[in-house]
Amino acid sequence: MHFEEGRTVGIDLGTTYSTLAYVDETGTPVAVPNEDDDVETASLILLMGKGHVIVGPKRERAAMEDPKNVIERIKRFMGREYTRVFDGRPVTPEFVSGLILKKLKQDAEKRIGPIGNAVITVPYYFNDTRRKATQDAGKIAGLNVVDIMNEPTAATLTYAWHKGELGATASEFGKPKKAMVYDLGGGTFDVTLVQYTPTHFQVLATDGDTELGGIDWNERLANYVADEFVARFGDDPRDSEQTLQILRNECDLKKIELTEKTETKILCRHAGKTLTLPITRAKFEQLTADLLQRTADTVQLVLEQAKLTPKDLDAVVLVGGSTLMPQVRQMMRNLMGREPYVGISPYVSVALGAAIHAAILEAQHRPESGMAETVRRMLGAVRQENVNSHGLGIVVKEPGTGRKINHVMIPKNTRLPVSISQVFQTVQENQRRVNVQVMEGDAPDPEACSLLGNCRIFDLPENLPKGSPVEVTYAFDTAGRISVTARDKTGGREASIEIQRRGTLTEEQVDAFSKLAAEYKVE
Repeated sequence: MHFEEGRTVGIDLGTTYSTLAYVDETGTPVAVPNEDDDVETASLILLMGKGHVIVGPKRERAAMEDPKNVIERIKRFMGREYTRVFDGRPVTPEFVSGLILKKLKQDAEKRIGPIGNAVITVPYYFNDTRRKATQDAGKIAGLNVVDIMNEPTAATLTYAWHKGELGATASEFGKPKKAMVYDLGGGTFDVTLVQYTPTHFQVLATDGDTELGGIDWNERLANYVADEFVARFGDDPRDSEQTLQILRNECDLKKIELTEKTETKILCRHAGKTLTLPITRAKFEQLTADLLQRTADTVQLVLEQAKLTPKDLDAVVLVGGSTLMPQVRQMMRNLMGREPYVGISPYVSVALGAAIHAAILEAQHRPESGMAETVRRMLGAVRQENVNSHGLGIVVKEPGTGRKINHVMIPKNTRLPVSISQVFQTVQENQRRVNVQVMEGDAPDPEACSLLGNCRIFDLPENLPKGSPVEVTYAFDTAGRISVTARDKTGGREASIEIQRRGTLTEEQVDAFSKLAAEYKVE
């Protein structure tokens, strides 16, 4: 594992807020405040002029800006098609996220010195394309990304550290423990089951939704207010991007207010008219009941996948700012039959865990990092095992029917790292290349899965007879990234491989965006 000069940090790159943390010389994970002395930086950008942006302004200010100069919620577009012109040029989610990471890096360096390396977290349910996009964003920001880490796993490390269990002796700890991490952030949701000891963290099962988070609760509230406005005045606030932006911010603030209060009022101004609408916590919970139920269904599914019941768990850990909503905590009490553990910050626990993981990697691979020897010994002994959140398959023709099916090679929740091989046969004389469609998903129907990309195998030996075997090996690494190798079994030599991934940047594009990001003034 290669490390650049400078500190290695952990970064929670969130949909609504992001945090950078590191482990100090005493072994304590610390969230680093930004220039405004806040440990969280809003994951949004304001364009101030050519080559000049403000990252992380107060959301109240951003709500008043021209919408065409504001980019937010960019995490939801990572690894997906995204069309946006910003500063007179088309931009990608990787570039926008790179500017957010650049801001985190430059603010932190004023406090802790040069930063060269980072562990960046992602939702467990992020697929390979989104993981690569996150890695590219780090490179664009000038960071050497030593690992991509799953957010619930990071939270589990923080939980174990907070409980004093990380590095404890076997006699102090007892038998392995099982914890459920329920992670409801601003834009994504995961449920993960982890079995752990002081030195071994093993993920048992995971599931989630990259299109579910606190902003969806906000949207329900905003749509309710807009519908009431239409019923009262006939005009729709959603017709104005500026009004909708202000309304969304107002609903976000009132959602937070309803965490402490049972009733509040929401103000909406549009087309010269004003509506002040009372809203109770009970009404808010009614409007969003189906969103909450989706998380409950995922909790039950993950328990079934792991063949566990709530009674088998030693802890239920809530992570993510959206878990502060009373409806979430009450639902988990009802489902689990216990009080959820709320002793760690829902805001920074993922970043702290990423920092712990970064320190573990340094302890294992970078002896000159300057870490105290006792801390190095403790962290160097920690092992982590993950599972893949998506099945990996290939499109083949079903024998007998000839119809195309997704042949699952590595099922979901397989322990990582893992590799598996498949033998293909050439279909014509002197075939020099093979093209295989690589799918993410466990359904037999390729239409129900996601096309990761095309795996093209080049430079097979000349004059191979029809039906010659070509062995293709697919692998998941510990970070959930996919790689492919191929070997001609007739001649025994490796063929060159190219995965044409959908929705990701080429290396040339990453380098170009890196140069562009370096030129931007970010404050």
